[in-house]
Amino acid sequence: MGRRVAYWRQRRGMSQQVFADRIGKSKSWVDKIERGVRRLDKYSVITELAEALSIDAGQLLGREPKRRPGMGGCLDQVEVESIRQSLERYERLGRFLEAAPIESTPIPELRGSVNYCWLAFEKGHYPVVARSLIQLLRDTPVAEDRPVGGTSADAAELMTQVYQIASTVLRKLGEAQLAWLAADRAISAANRGNDPLLAGIATTRVANALRALGRHQAALDLNVQVAHGLISETGGERSTPAQISVYGALLLQGAMAAALAGDSTTSDDLLDSATRAANILGRDANYYYTSFGPTNVMLHRAAVFVELGEGGDALAVHDRISPAALADLVAERRAHHHLDMTRACVQVGDMERASRHLVTADRHAPAEVRCRPVAIELIDQILHRTKGEPGQELRRLAEEVGALN
Repeated sequence: MGRRVAYWRQRRGMSQQVFADRIGKSKSWVDKIERGVRRLDKYSVITELAEALSIDAGQLLGREPKRRPGMGGCLDQVEVESIRQSLERYERLGRFLEAAPIESTPIPELRGSVNYCWLAFEKGHYPVVARSLIQLLRDTPVAEDRPVGGTSADAAELMTQVYQIASTVLRKLGEAQLAWLAADRAISAANRGNDPLLAGIATTRVANALRALGRHQAALDLNVQVAHGLISETGGERSTPAQISVYGALLLQGAMAAALAGDSTTSDDLLDSATRAANILGRDANYYYTSFGPTNVMLHRAAVFVELGEGGDALAVHDRISPAALADLVAERRAHHHLDMTRACVQVGDMERASRHLVTADRHAPAEVRCRPVAIELIDQILHRTKGEPGQELRRLAEEVGALN
């Protein structure tokens, strides 16, 4: 139980002293509890600790027969609210708001933290991402205003990456409005930096947030316009691999938006253009964290078929993807694809294969399944449409996310 107290205290960003002050105990008392030197044997004390940590007492007791989205390996509501508050703060206005100035973090240190946040995102470690974001959303605006060890433009470029990560994670969790706000901030920050490709990739975050809000045509238009502008400026086939990757990512997100808008012709055209760009690139790469290349184009082609309701065609594309090439992609991208293929299997009525894809997604990046509303809905659909008892692995997964009564 002491380890659980320590885990949730750290997840809430509290030191032992801050936590001790909150519950009216000494720091030494908290330390002894967390190390197991002192036992927690009064339920009233356990509930007091749980309340201070904003969790249910059962989570400290280890009694979690059912898990809900947002629990166990996911961002919970407290962490989402912390990100919301971070987005609402304006530290650079401190001189007008009579707030004490915040010490500026050196830009090289911030760069290391942003890279760490990206790696955690690509592995699907969303609670780690959340804790990093809460701090970075506070530190990067201050660094842009008072740069140490770099320029304001350097800080702005880091800031746009922070907003992009925040937007993507929030969208996955179903927080579309917050995702749009973060993506819009990413565009503004990118325009204050010296790297135009950051503005290009930030565009995909805005478009994805618009898609989540049901603004499919607006998302399509934005992706296509910026893609065409980018390739015009960079010189087509003379572009660098990074430029091709960002251009290709814009085309792929445009294809997804077109599919959601019901425009299969435009979607096909954009996928064909992305294929040509991937062939020029000649390999799977991850410039600007795009994972762009021939394999990712095929993943998006399959995903487009899913959005068009053509599950059989999507599965046919999946069957042509090299398992080795798929395995080389980052964990988040692999899990996302297997979720798409789960949807395809549900569309064609193959619940057994749907279960396999869902379980595979959970193995690659558990948070992609346990934290996303779309995945929880898929589990529910498979359970209701499966004849007889569900497989052991699916049943275990369903129990852990609270999908079984």
